[in-house]
Amino acid sequence: MTTPTDRITPDQLRTLFLFEALDAGQLAWLAEHGRVEQRAGGTVVYAEGEAATCFFVLLRGAVSLSRRVHGDELEISRTDQRGVYGGATQAYLDDQSEKLYRNTLRAVVDSEFFVLPAETFAEAVRSWFPMAMHLLEGLFIGMRDSQTIIGERERLLALGSLSAGLTHELNNPAAAAVRATSVLRDRVAGMRHKLAMIADGRLDGSRLHGLVELQEEAVARVATAPKLTPMAASDAEDVVTDWLDEHDVSGGWDLAPTLVGGGADVDWLERVTACVGPADLEAAVRWLTYTVETELLMREIGDAVTRISGLVGAAKQYSQLDRAPFQVVDVHDLLDATLVMFKAKMPAGVKLVKEYDRDLPPVPAYAAELNQVWTNLIDNALGAMGEKGTLTVRTGRDGDLLTVDVTDTGPGIPPEVRPRIFEPFFTTKPVGAGTGLGLDISYRIVVHKHHGDIRVESTPGSTTFRVLLPLTAEQPGAPA
Repeated sequence: MTTPTDRITPDQLRTLFLFEALDAGQLAWLAEHGRVEQRAGGTVVYAEGEAATCFFVLLRGAVSLSRRVHGDELEISRTDQRGVYGGATQAYLDDQSEKLYRNTLRAVVDSEFFVLPAETFAEAVRSWFPMAMHLLEGLFIGMRDSQTIIGERERLLALGSLSAGLTHELNNPAAAAVRATSVLRDRVAGMRHKLAMIADGRLDGSRLHGLVELQEEAVARVATAPKLTPMAASDAEDVVTDWLDEHDVSGGWDLAPTLVGGGADVDWLERVTACVGPADLEAAVRWLTYTVETELLMREIGDAVTRISGLVGAAKQYSQLDRAPFQVVDVHDLLDATLVMFKAKMPAGVKLVKEYDRDLPPVPAYAAELNQVWTNLIDNALGAMGEKGTLTVRTGRDGDLLTVDVTDTGPGIPPEVRPRIFEPFFTTKPVGAGTGLGLDISYRIVVHKHHGDIRVESTPGSTTFRVLLPLTAEQPGAPA
Protein backbone atom coordinates (compact mmCIF):
# COMPACT_ATOMS: atom_id res chain seq x y z
CA MET A 1 0.00 0.00 0.00
CA THR A 2 1.35 3.46 -0.88
CA THR A 3 0.95 6.54 1.24
CA PRO A 4 1.56 9.82 -0.70
CA THR A 5 3.04 12.60 1.42
CA ASP A 6 4.37 16.10 0.72
CA ARG A 7 6.34 16.76 -2.42
CA ILE A 8 10.11 16.76 -2.14
CA THR A 9 11.97 20.02 -2.72
CA PRO A 10 14.73 20.58 -5.31
CA ASP A 11 17.22 21.25 -2.50
CA GLN A 12 16.35 17.91 -0.90
CA LEU A 13 16.82 16.15 -4.23
CA ARG A 14 20.26 17.70 -4.59
CA THR A 15 21.36 15.83 -1.42
CA LEU A 16 20.90 12.51 -3.24
CA PHE A 17 24.05 11.36 -5.07
CA LEU A 18 22.00 10.41 -8.13
CA PHE A 19 20.81 13.99 -8.68
CA GLU A 20 23.61 16.12 -7.19
CA ALA A 21 25.02 17.17 -10.59
CA LEU A 22 21.69 18.30 -12.08
CA ASP A 23 20.97 21.98 -12.60
CA ALA A 24 18.23 23.92 -10.83
CA GLY A 25 15.75 23.55 -13.70
CA GLN A 26 16.17 19.77 -13.86
CA LEU A 27 15.79 19.42 -10.09
CA ALA A 28 12.65 21.54 -10.15
CA TRP A 29 11.22 19.39 -12.97
CA LEU A 30 11.88 16.18 -11.00
CA ALA A 31 10.37 17.67 -7.83
CA GLU A 32 7.25 18.62 -9.77
CA HIS A 33 6.78 15.25 -11.48
CA GLY A 34 7.85 12.96 -8.62
CA ARG A 35 6.26 12.12 -5.29
CA VAL A 36 7.27 10.78 -1.88
CA GLU A 37 5.81 7.45 -0.75
CA GLN A 38 6.17 5.38 2.37
CA ARG A 39 6.26 1.61 2.81
CA ALA A 40 5.87 -0.35 6.02
CA GLY A 41 8.65 -2.70 7.06
CA GLY A 42 8.29 -6.20 5.60
CA THR A 43 6.16 -5.13 2.63
CA VAL A 44 6.95 -5.45 -1.07
CA VAL A 45 7.78 -2.17 -2.78
CA TYR A 46 7.58 -3.78 -6.21
CA ALA A 47 7.62 -7.41 -7.37
CA GLU A 48 9.64 -9.13 -10.08
CA GLY A 49 7.70 -9.77 -13.28
CA GLU A 50 5.13 -7.01 -12.75
CA ALA A 51 4.87 -4.05 -15.13
CA ALA A 52 7.70 -1.63 -14.35
CA THR A 53 5.67 1.53 -13.70
CA CYS A 54 7.93 3.46 -11.30
CA PHE A 55 11.53 4.38 -10.49
CA PHE A 56 12.28 4.37 -6.74
CA VAL A 57 15.01 6.20 -4.78
CA LEU A 58 15.45 5.42 -1.07
CA LEU A 59 15.15 8.48 1.18
CA ARG A 60 14.99 6.75 4.55
CA GLY A 61 14.94 3.19 5.92
CA ALA A 62 16.42 -0.07 4.60
CA VAL A 63 15.61 -2.37 1.68
CA SER A 64 16.48 -5.81 0.31
CA LEU A 65 16.72 -6.74 -3.36
CA SER A 66 15.99 -10.30 -4.53
CA ARG A 67 15.40 -12.34 -7.68
CA ARG A 68 13.71 -15.64 -8.44
CA VAL A 69 16.10 -18.33 -9.68
CA HIS A 70 14.47 -21.62 -10.75
CA GLY A 71 11.57 -20.95 -8.42
CA ASP A 72 13.73 -19.98 -5.45
CA GLU A 73 13.97 -16.48 -3.99
CA LEU A 74 17.60 -15.31 -4.02
CA GLU A 75 18.49 -12.22 -2.00
CA ILE A 76 20.99 -10.13 -3.97
CA SER A 77 21.64 -7.26 -1.59
CA ARG A 78 20.43 -5.47 1.53
CA THR A 79 21.22 -1.84 2.33
CA ASP A 80 20.18 1.28 4.23
CA GLN A 81 22.27 3.67 2.08
CA ARG A 82 20.30 6.80 1.30
CA GLY A 83 19.93 7.40 -2.41
CA VAL A 84 20.06 3.80 -3.65
CA TYR A 85 17.57 3.21 -6.42
CA GLY A 86 15.65 0.47 -8.21
CA GLY A 87 12.57 -0.34 -10.23
CA ALA A 88 12.13 0.87 -13.80
CA THR A 89 15.86 1.51 -14.24
CA GLN A 90 15.78 0.58 -17.95
CA ALA A 91 12.60 2.47 -18.82
CA TYR A 92 14.52 4.51 -21.42
CA LEU A 93 15.20 1.37 -23.50
CA ASP A 94 12.94 0.45 -26.41
CA ASP A 95 13.23 -3.26 -25.58
CA GLN A 96 9.82 -4.41 -24.39
CA SER A 97 11.41 -7.07 -22.15
CA GLU A 98 12.74 -4.22 -20.03
CA LYS A 99 9.22 -2.96 -19.25
CA LEU A 100 8.91 -5.46 -16.37
CA TYR A 101 10.53 -5.29 -12.96
CA ARG A 102 13.64 -7.47 -13.11
CA ASN A 103 13.79 -8.03 -9.35
CA THR A 104 11.80 -7.62 -6.15
CA LEU A 105 12.36 -4.78 -3.69
CA ARG A 106 11.21 -5.12 -0.07
CA ALA A 107 11.22 -2.62 2.73
CA VAL A 108 13.15 -4.26 5.58
CA VAL A 109 11.99 -1.51 8.00
CA ASP A 110 9.58 1.39 7.58
CA SER A 111 10.99 3.25 4.59
CA GLU A 112 10.42 6.35 2.49
CA PHE A 113 11.02 6.72 -1.26
CA PHE A 114 11.13 9.38 -3.95
CA VAL A 115 9.06 7.91 -6.78
CA LEU A 116 9.04 8.84 -10.47
CA PRO A 117 6.66 7.30 -13.01
CA ALA A 118 8.57 5.18 -15.52
CA GLU A 119 7.56 7.35 -18.47
CA THR A 120 8.74 10.48 -16.66
CA PHE A 121 12.08 8.91 -15.76
CA ALA A 122 12.56 7.72 -19.37
CA GLU A 123 11.73 11.18 -20.75
CA ALA A 124 14.29 12.81 -18.45
CA VAL A 125 17.08 10.40 -19.40
CA ARG A 126 16.40 10.65 -23.15
CA SER A 127 16.13 14.42 -23.27
CA TRP A 128 18.85 15.38 -20.76
CA PHE A 129 21.48 12.79 -21.65
CA PRO A 130 20.97 11.68 -25.28
CA MET A 131 24.56 10.57 -25.88
CA ALA A 132 24.81 8.79 -22.54
CA MET A 133 21.47 7.13 -23.21
CA HIS A 134 22.71 5.65 -26.51
CA LEU A 135 25.94 4.48 -24.87
CA LEU A 136 24.08 2.90 -21.98
CA GLU A 137 21.62 1.22 -24.33
CA GLY A 138 24.43 -0.30 -26.39
CA LEU A 139 26.39 -1.32 -23.33
CA PHE A 140 23.40 -2.86 -21.58
CA ILE A 141 22.10 -4.84 -24.54
CA GLY A 142 25.60 -5.91 -25.62
CA MET A 143 26.56 -7.02 -22.12
CA ARG A 144 23.29 -8.89 -21.66
CA ASP A 145 23.62 -10.75 -24.95
CA SER A 146 27.28 -11.61 -24.44
CA GLN A 147 26.69 -12.77 -20.86
CA THR A 148 23.84 -15.00 -22.03
CA ILE A 149 25.94 -16.55 -24.80
CA ILE A 150 29.04 -16.98 -22.63
CA GLY A 151 27.04 -18.33 -19.69
CA GLU A 152 25.34 -20.92 -21.88
CA ARG A 153 28.66 -21.88 -23.45
CA GLU A 154 30.32 -22.29 -20.05
CA ARG A 155 27.49 -24.49 -18.79
CA LEU A 156 27.68 -26.62 -21.93
CA LEU A 157 31.46 -26.98 -21.64
CA ALA A 158 31.21 -27.95 -17.97
CA LEU A 159 28.43 -30.42 -18.73
CA GLY A 160 30.37 -31.89 -21.64
CA SER A 161 33.54 -32.27 -19.60
CA LEU A 162 31.80 -33.92 -16.66
CA SER A 163 29.64 -36.07 -18.94
CA ALA A 164 32.75 -37.32 -20.74
CA GLY A 165 34.33 -38.18 -17.42
CA LEU A 166 31.21 -39.98 -16.22
CA THR A 167 30.93 -41.89 -19.51
CA HIS A 168 34.56 -42.97 -19.19
CA GLU A 169 33.98 -44.14 -15.63
CA LEU A 170 30.84 -46.02 -16.62
CA ASN A 171 32.56 -47.66 -19.59
CA ASN A 172 35.17 -49.45 -17.46
CA PRO A 173 32.79 -51.49 -15.25
CA ALA A 174 30.38 -51.97 -18.15
CA ALA A 175 33.17 -53.43 -20.30
CA ALA A 176 34.27 -55.63 -17.39
CA ALA A 177 30.73 -56.94 -16.97
CA VAL A 178 30.43 -57.71 -20.69
CA ARG A 179 33.81 -59.51 -20.72
CA ALA A 180 32.99 -61.51 -17.59
CA THR A 181 29.60 -62.49 -18.99
CA SER A 182 31.22 -63.80 -22.18
CA VAL A 183 33.76 -65.86 -20.25
CA LEU A 184 31.07 -67.06 -17.85
CA ARG A 185 29.05 -68.43 -20.74
CA ASP A 186 32.04 -70.54 -21.87
CA ARG A 187 32.76 -71.77 -18.33
CA VAL A 188 29.16 -72.83 -17.74
CA ALA A 189 29.25 -74.81 -20.99
CA GLY A 190 32.55 -76.45 -19.93
CA MET A 191 31.13 -77.27 -16.50
CA ARG A 192 28.15 -79.04 -18.08
CA HIS A 193 30.51 -81.06 -20.30
CA LYS A 194 32.75 -82.14 -17.40
CA LEU A 195 29.76 -83.04 -15.28
CA ALA A 196 28.56 -85.34 -18.03
CA MET A 197 31.98 -87.04 -18.09
CA ILE A 198 32.09 -87.75 -14.35
CA ALA A 199 28.44 -88.69 -14.16
CA ASP A 200 28.42 -91.22 -17.02
CA GLY A 201 28.18 -94.14 -14.67
CA ARG A 202 31.74 -94.24 -13.35
CA LEU A 203 30.78 -92.54 -10.07
CA ASP A 204 28.26 -94.11 -7.73
CA GLY A 205 25.63 -91.99 -6.01
CA SER A 206 27.57 -91.44 -2.77
CA ARG A 207 30.71 -90.20 -4.57
CA LEU A 208 28.66 -87.90 -6.81
CA HIS A 209 26.90 -86.56 -3.75
CA GLY A 210 30.26 -85.96 -2.05
CA LEU A 211 31.54 -84.14 -5.14
CA VAL A 212 28.51 -81.85 -5.10
CA GLU A 213 29.23 -81.08 -1.43
CA LEU A 214 32.81 -80.19 -2.40
CA GLN A 215 31.37 -77.92 -5.08
CA GLU A 216 29.25 -76.11 -2.49
CA GLU A 217 32.30 -75.79 -0.27
CA ALA A 218 34.26 -74.34 -3.22
CA VAL A 219 31.58 -71.68 -3.67
CA ALA A 220 31.76 -70.84 0.05
CA ARG A 221 35.56 -70.62 -0.10
CA VAL A 222 35.37 -68.03 -2.88
CA ALA A 223 33.34 -65.71 -0.65
CA THR A 224 35.87 -65.96 2.21
CA ALA A 225 39.11 -66.28 0.22
CA PRO A 226 41.82 -64.06 1.74
CA LYS A 227 43.40 -61.28 -0.33
CA LEU A 228 46.95 -62.47 -1.05
CA THR A 229 49.93 -60.31 -1.94
CA PRO A 230 51.37 -60.96 -5.41
CA MET A 231 54.30 -62.83 -3.83
CA ALA A 232 52.08 -64.97 -1.60
CA ALA A 233 49.73 -65.75 -4.49
CA SER A 234 52.63 -66.79 -6.70
CA ASP A 235 54.00 -69.13 -4.00
CA ALA A 236 50.57 -70.69 -3.43
CA GLU A 237 50.07 -71.20 -7.17
CA ASP A 238 53.45 -72.98 -7.41
CA VAL A 239 52.43 -75.38 -4.63
CA VAL A 240 49.08 -76.19 -6.28
CA THR A 241 50.70 -76.55 -9.72
CA ASP A 242 53.24 -79.04 -8.33
CA TRP A 243 50.47 -81.06 -6.67
CA LEU A 244 48.43 -81.19 -9.89
CA ASP A 245 51.50 -82.25 -11.91
CA GLU A 246 52.27 -85.00 -9.38
CA HIS A 247 48.72 -86.33 -9.75
CA ASP A 248 48.85 -86.32 -13.55
CA VAL A 249 46.39 -83.45 -13.97
CA SER A 250 47.37 -81.77 -17.25
CA GLY A 251 47.61 -77.99 -17.52
CA GLY A 252 48.10 -77.51 -13.80
CA TRP A 253 49.76 -74.12 -14.37
CA ASP A 254 46.53 -72.91 -16.01
CA LEU A 255 44.22 -74.21 -13.29
CA ALA A 256 46.27 -73.13 -10.27
CA PRO A 257 45.60 -69.33 -10.39
CA THR A 258 41.84 -69.88 -10.44
CA LEU A 259 41.95 -72.43 -7.60
CA VAL A 260 44.18 -70.23 -5.44
CA GLY A 261 42.02 -67.17 -6.20
CA GLY A 262 39.02 -69.11 -4.93
CA GLY A 263 40.73 -70.13 -1.69
CA ALA A 264 41.49 -73.75 -2.66
CA ASP A 265 44.66 -75.43 -1.34
CA VAL A 266 46.40 -78.82 -1.40
CA ASP A 267 44.43 -80.18 1.58
CA TRP A 268 41.17 -79.47 -0.22
CA LEU A 269 42.48 -81.16 -3.40
CA GLU A 270 43.40 -84.25 -1.36
CA ARG A 271 39.78 -84.44 -0.26
CA VAL A 272 38.72 -84.31 -3.92
CA THR A 273 41.05 -87.27 -4.66
CA ALA A 274 39.59 -89.22 -1.75
CA CYS A 275 36.08 -88.55 -3.01
CA VAL A 276 36.39 -89.51 -6.69
CA GLY A 277 39.57 -91.57 -6.92
CA PRO A 278 42.62 -91.10 -9.20
CA ALA A 279 40.82 -92.19 -12.39
CA ASP A 280 38.29 -89.36 -12.32
CA LEU A 281 40.49 -86.80 -10.55
CA GLU A 282 41.27 -84.62 -13.57
CA ALA A 283 37.63 -84.37 -14.69
CA ALA A 284 36.54 -83.60 -11.12
CA VAL A 285 39.26 -80.96 -10.61
CA ARG A 286 38.40 -79.26 -13.88
CA TRP A 287 34.70 -79.32 -13.04
CA LEU A 288 35.39 -77.78 -9.63
CA THR A 289 37.74 -75.23 -11.21
CA TYR A 290 34.94 -74.19 -13.54
CA THR A 291 32.73 -73.81 -10.46
CA VAL A 292 35.29 -71.58 -8.74
CA GLU A 293 35.86 -69.50 -11.87
CA THR A 294 32.11 -69.16 -12.44
CA GLU A 295 31.69 -67.82 -8.91
CA LEU A 296 34.63 -65.44 -9.35
CA LEU A 297 33.15 -64.18 -12.63
CA MET A 298 29.72 -63.64 -11.04
CA ARG A 299 31.40 -61.67 -8.28
CA GLU A 300 33.18 -59.60 -10.90
CA ILE A 301 29.88 -58.93 -12.67
CA GLY A 302 28.28 -58.02 -9.34
CA ASP A 303 31.13 -55.63 -8.51
CA ALA A 304 30.88 -54.02 -11.97
CA VAL A 305 27.12 -53.56 -11.71
CA THR A 306 27.51 -52.16 -8.19
CA ARG A 307 30.11 -49.75 -9.50
CA ILE A 308 27.76 -48.63 -12.28
CA SER A 309 24.96 -48.20 -9.77
CA GLY A 310 27.29 -46.18 -7.53
CA LEU A 311 28.28 -43.91 -10.42
CA VAL A 312 24.65 -43.34 -11.37
CA GLY A 313 23.90 -42.59 -7.72
CA ALA A 314 26.79 -40.13 -7.60
CA ALA A 315 25.51 -38.44 -10.76
CA LYS A 316 22.05 -38.12 -9.21
CA GLN A 317 23.59 -36.78 -6.00
CA TYR A 318 25.58 -34.30 -8.06
CA SER A 319 22.67 -33.09 -10.18
CA GLN A 320 20.07 -33.26 -7.35
CA LEU A 321 17.45 -33.70 -10.09
CA ASP A 322 15.16 -35.84 -7.94
CA ARG A 323 15.42 -33.72 -4.79
CA ALA A 324 13.91 -30.56 -3.38
CA PRO A 325 15.94 -27.42 -4.20
CA PHE A 326 16.36 -26.53 -0.50
CA GLN A 327 17.13 -29.35 1.91
CA VAL A 328 19.29 -30.36 4.85
CA VAL A 329 22.30 -32.21 3.43
CA ASP A 330 25.54 -33.88 4.44
CA VAL A 331 28.17 -31.76 2.72
CA HIS A 332 30.46 -34.80 2.46
CA ASP A 333 27.95 -36.55 0.18
CA LEU A 334 27.98 -33.53 -2.11
CA LEU A 335 31.78 -33.34 -2.15
CA ASP A 336 32.14 -37.07 -2.87
CA ALA A 337 29.62 -36.89 -5.71
CA THR A 338 31.50 -33.98 -7.28
CA LEU A 339 34.85 -35.75 -6.92
CA VAL A 340 33.41 -38.82 -8.65
CA MET A 341 32.42 -36.63 -11.57
CA PHE A 342 36.02 -35.34 -11.75
CA LYS A 343 37.74 -38.73 -11.43
CA ALA A 344 38.40 -39.22 -15.13
CA LYS A 345 39.46 -35.58 -15.53
CA MET A 346 42.00 -35.75 -12.69
CA PRO A 347 45.56 -36.22 -14.06
CA ALA A 348 47.46 -39.33 -12.96
CA GLY A 349 50.09 -37.14 -11.31
CA VAL A 350 47.58 -35.39 -9.04
CA LYS A 351 47.07 -36.96 -5.62
CA LEU A 352 43.67 -36.52 -3.96
CA VAL A 353 43.59 -36.13 -0.17
CA LYS A 354 40.27 -36.03 1.70
CA GLU A 355 40.30 -34.82 5.31
CA TYR A 356 36.68 -34.95 6.46
CA ASP A 357 35.33 -34.10 9.90
CA ARG A 358 32.60 -36.71 10.05
CA ASP A 359 31.21 -35.24 13.28
CA LEU A 360 29.85 -32.23 11.39
CA PRO A 361 26.05 -32.02 11.31
CA PRO A 362 24.04 -31.64 8.09
CA VAL A 363 23.55 -28.09 6.84
CA PRO A 364 20.56 -26.31 5.26
CA ALA A 365 21.47 -25.65 1.65
CA TYR A 366 20.63 -25.60 -2.02
CA ALA A 367 22.54 -28.81 -2.75
CA ALA A 368 22.73 -28.62 -6.55
CA GLU A 369 24.12 -25.09 -6.38
CA LEU A 370 26.71 -26.04 -3.76
CA ASN A 371 27.83 -28.80 -6.13
CA GLN A 372 28.35 -26.06 -8.71
CA VAL A 373 30.60 -24.26 -6.20
CA TRP A 374 32.66 -27.43 -5.56
CA THR A 375 32.88 -27.98 -9.33
CA ASN A 376 34.24 -24.48 -9.95
CA LEU A 377 36.77 -24.63 -7.09
CA ILE A 378 38.04 -28.13 -7.93
CA ASP A 379 38.24 -27.35 -11.65
CA ASN A 380 40.28 -24.20 -10.90
CA ALA A 381 42.57 -26.14 -8.55
CA LEU A 382 43.24 -28.83 -11.15
CA GLY A 383 43.86 -26.19 -13.78
CA ALA A 384 46.36 -24.41 -11.52
CA MET A 385 48.37 -27.58 -10.81
CA GLY A 386 48.50 -29.00 -14.31
CA GLU A 387 49.67 -32.61 -14.50
CA LYS A 388 51.17 -32.95 -11.02
CA GLY A 389 50.34 -31.88 -7.48
CA THR A 390 48.12 -32.57 -4.47
CA LEU A 391 44.44 -31.65 -4.24
CA THR A 392 43.21 -31.53 -0.65
CA VAL A 393 39.52 -31.31 0.22
CA ARG A 394 39.00 -30.64 3.92
CA THR A 395 35.92 -30.02 6.07
CA GLY A 396 35.79 -28.56 9.54
CA ARG A 397 34.03 -26.13 11.84
CA ASP A 398 34.62 -22.48 12.70
CA GLY A 399 32.23 -21.51 15.48
CA ASP A 400 28.69 -21.78 14.13
CA LEU A 401 29.97 -22.16 10.55
CA LEU A 402 30.86 -25.27 8.57
CA THR A 403 34.04 -24.89 6.52
CA VAL A 404 35.06 -26.55 3.28
CA ASP A 405 38.64 -26.00 2.10
CA VAL A 406 39.85 -26.79 -1.42
CA THR A 407 43.65 -26.57 -1.50
CA ASP A 408 46.00 -27.03 -4.43
CA THR A 409 49.80 -27.02 -4.71
CA GLY A 410 49.87 -24.82 -7.80
CA PRO A 411 51.94 -21.67 -8.28
CA GLY A 412 49.55 -19.49 -6.29
CA ILE A 413 47.60 -16.31 -7.06
CA PRO A 414 49.69 -13.13 -7.44
CA PRO A 415 48.89 -10.52 -4.74
CA GLU A 416 47.98 -7.89 -7.34
CA VAL A 417 45.39 -10.23 -8.87
CA ARG A 418 43.80 -11.54 -5.67
CA PRO A 419 41.39 -8.60 -5.06
CA ARG A 420 39.80 -9.15 -8.49
CA ILE A 421 39.34 -12.93 -8.61
CA PHE A 422 35.63 -12.77 -7.71
CA GLU A 423 34.85 -10.13 -10.34
CA PRO A 424 32.64 -11.31 -13.22
CA PHE A 425 34.54 -11.93 -16.48
CA PHE A 426 37.93 -11.58 -14.78
CA THR A 427 40.22 -14.56 -15.45
CA THR A 428 43.94 -15.29 -15.31
CA LYS A 429 43.60 -18.05 -17.91
CA PRO A 430 44.76 -17.51 -21.49
CA VAL A 431 42.34 -15.87 -23.91
CA GLY A 432 39.62 -18.35 -24.83
CA ALA A 433 40.48 -20.74 -21.98
CA GLY A 434 38.15 -19.26 -19.37
CA THR A 435 35.15 -16.95 -19.10
CA GLY A 436 35.84 -15.56 -15.64
CA LEU A 437 32.36 -16.47 -14.40
CA GLY A 438 33.15 -19.50 -12.21
CA LEU A 439 34.29 -17.70 -9.05
CA ASP A 440 31.72 -14.94 -9.50
CA ILE A 441 28.96 -17.56 -9.65
CA SER A 442 30.44 -19.38 -6.64
CA TYR A 443 30.60 -16.14 -4.65
CA ARG A 444 26.97 -15.34 -5.41
CA ILE A 445 25.81 -18.83 -4.43
CA VAL A 446 27.74 -18.92 -1.14
CA VAL A 447 27.40 -15.30 -0.01
CA HIS A 448 24.10 -14.10 -1.42
CA LYS A 449 22.08 -17.31 -1.46
CA HIS A 450 23.46 -19.12 1.60
CA HIS A 451 24.48 -16.08 3.69
CA GLY A 452 27.94 -17.60 4.08
CA ASP A 453 31.37 -16.47 2.97
CA ILE A 454 34.15 -17.54 0.62
CA ARG A 455 37.78 -16.60 1.23
CA VAL A 456 41.14 -17.28 -0.35
CA GLU A 457 44.66 -17.64 1.01
CA SER A 458 47.48 -18.11 -1.48
CA THR A 459 51.23 -18.48 -1.46
CA PRO A 460 53.44 -20.16 -4.06
CA GLY A 461 52.78 -23.89 -3.68
CA SER A 462 49.58 -23.57 -1.64
CA THR A 463 46.26 -21.94 -2.53
CA THR A 464 43.19 -22.51 -0.37
CA PHE A 465 39.63 -21.45 -1.13
CA ARG A 466 37.57 -21.66 2.06
CA VAL A 467 33.78 -21.80 1.91
CA LEU A 468 31.93 -21.02 5.15
CA LEU A 469 28.29 -22.07 5.50
CA PRO A 470 25.91 -21.47 8.42
CA LEU A 471 25.22 -24.67 10.33
CA THR A 472 21.77 -23.48 11.34
CA ALA A 473 20.00 -20.68 9.56
CA GLU A 474 16.80 -19.51 7.98
CA GLN A 475 16.12 -20.76 4.48
CA PRO A 476 18.98 -19.30 2.35
CA GLY A 477 17.94 -16.69 -0.13
CA ALA A 478 14.71 -15.88 1.70
CA PRO A 479 14.17 -12.27 2.77
CA ALA A 480 14.41 -11.51 6.44
